Amino acid sequence: MRDEKESRKTMDTGYSKWRKLDNAALAFPLVTGKNDTRVFRFYCQIKENVSGEILQTALDQTMEKYPLFQAVLRKGLFWFYLEHRDIRAVVKQETEPPCSRLYIPDKKSLLFQVSYDKNRINLEVYHALTDGTGAMHFLQELVQNYLILAHPQANLPRIESEEEITHGDKEEDSFSQYYSSDTPKDTGKKPAAVKLKGEKLMHSDMHITEIALSVRDIHQRAHSYGVSITVLLTAMMLCSIREEIEKNQQKRPIALMIPVNLRNYFPSQSMTNFFGWIEVGYTFSDTTTFEDVLMDVKRQFQEELVKEKIAMHMSGYVRIEKNPFVRAVPLEIKKYFLMIGANLGSRSITAVYSNIGIIRFPEEYKEYIQHFGIFASTNSLQMCSCSYGDEMVLGFTSKIPDDSIQRNFQRMLSEEEVSHRELKNEFPAYGEKQKLVKKENQRVVQTFSFLCLAVAVICGMINFMTAGTLNWFWFAGAGCACAWLVVMVAYFKRRNILKNEMWQLLTISVIAILWDHFIGWMGWSVDFVLPFGALAVQFSIPVIAKVNRLEREEYLFYLVQAGIAGVIPMILVWTGIVKFVYPSVVCAGISFLTLAALFIFCQKDTLREFHKKLRM
Repeated sequence: MRDEKESRKTMDTGYSKWRKLDNAALAFPLVTGKNDTRVFRFYCQIKENVSGEILQTALDQTMEKYPLFQAVLRKGLFWFYLEHRDIRAVVKQETEPPCSRLYIPDKKSLLFQVSYDKNRINLEVYHALTDGTGAMHFLQELVQNYLILAHPQANLPRIESEEEITHGDKEEDSFSQYYSSDTPKDTGKKPAAVKLKGEKLMHSDMHITEIALSVRDIHQRAHSYGVSITVLLTAMMLCSIREEIEKNQQKRPIALMIPVNLRNYFPSQSMTNFFGWIEVGYTFSDTTTFEDVLMDVKRQFQEELVKEKIAMHMSGYVRIEKNPFVRAVPLEIKKYFLMIGANLGSRSITAVYSNIGIIRFPEEYKEYIQHFGIFASTNSLQMCSCSYGDEMVLGFTSKIPDDSIQRNFQRMLSEEEVSHRELKNEFPAYGEKQKLVKKENQRVVQTFSFLCLAVAVICGMINFMTAGTLNWFWFAGAGCACAWLVVMVAYFKRRNILKNEMWQLLTISVIAILWDHFIGWMGWSVDFVLPFGALAVQFSIPVIAKVNRLEREEYLFYLVQAGIAGVIPMILVWTGIVKFVYPSVVCAGISFLTLAALFIFCQKDTLREFHKKLRM
């Protein structure tokens, strides 16, 4: 009955129950941390205070059109993947710093958040879910629905779609669709670029500077130079950074990563990530003028933004993913190589500039919308831009304590006679409750670690003072270390109780075997600990799933793992390692029946979980 319901649901939405991460998103979960959340904020500031109740209704309507966003990130053996979850997206009043962490390993939560504060509607998105274009479409729909609900008497028109987009089109992996192994490899090497040095701020202290400028003025200025607005702003960014570079770095180029919307080169309606990037840089000298930089940046844009080169770069990204060796390496090993690759790739980049482009609404909405803005989390410096009507908003985010680069940029805008103003940002302070909870959790870990160490030291002191040597101290110290390890595993895997159980089974089994070995092998670790531990996990999983109302996808693979673990004691019986065989035989028999039941009664779901987890 449940299978029929799920199938119906899948057919009704048109979306698959799970999908692999697109090529651009593969590394995001690996490089995400507390200080680099890989979250960007897209917001709309309207001309009235936002109603949370109406915004929730608008979000519910938006999710009907974009159920693709109703997904959680899960970890397979070889790759991460996204899985649909029946979790309602709930609007919240803004209480945390902008671009706060959305993806937390083992936490079952959506990868986006809608919040509001005064007259601002915020959409924060984890970059593995979608890119700026996908987020822009979602925010447009959300703002449209909100204003229609808030002003029913205005008869606001809906944004006209150029064509009907199917759900399959929205979740299409366009990287794979347009990949060609025949595309020539990019053999060019980028020189190491200038790095913005100095102490980096914590994420909660990240500098956010927003500048609103006239589209008409910046367009006229760009036109007078014979360049695009993006080229002009890129050159200004390079020159603003140059003024803050130390003399010993002047021989290196200052380079910006410029994300490129691949939909402009390869037809796609995908709401997943579909972007590449180019690197634009300049090596300054004492005689360099702004016009020199501007013309060279223009040349680089013309050379790089051609379909052949874009295809070359894109195929290079995908070629790594499709490499048979890379695909076959388990994720726990692969992640280190991907992180090294990401770090090496960043050597040629000083900062990032991302231009989302123009946000369009029917003329009737101007009465209600003030402006749009976008900015992103960063580990150094990033500038984002978007425009609505005659106002372009530049969003600078920086982990550098000094904001001289932003000041330099504003001075250059004045020199170029572009009217602008700095927006006053009053982001709500981080909730004191959350701060206290985090501090309390940290204090508990610190206290327990200190107590384990203290007990070990005290045992050593007593042993030496009573016996004049250290003999039984080593057992006491090892016991403290084992207790600390078990508790730490439980703490760091606390968000997923089933994964916690599997880790505890592995940890306790290894500890038991080591203890058995070092005190003189008696076999109790393999005779009793392994089989009873595996049985305990198997019997507890259905109970935990029932109590916590877990969906089948959330516990099925762990039950398979527990069943496989339960067969191991029988293998040890056949090899002669186990002497007291009864617990192992019972464990193996029950484990075999568990696995058989899964493949007989839940074959479709079990095979689907294997496919997801083992997809290369």
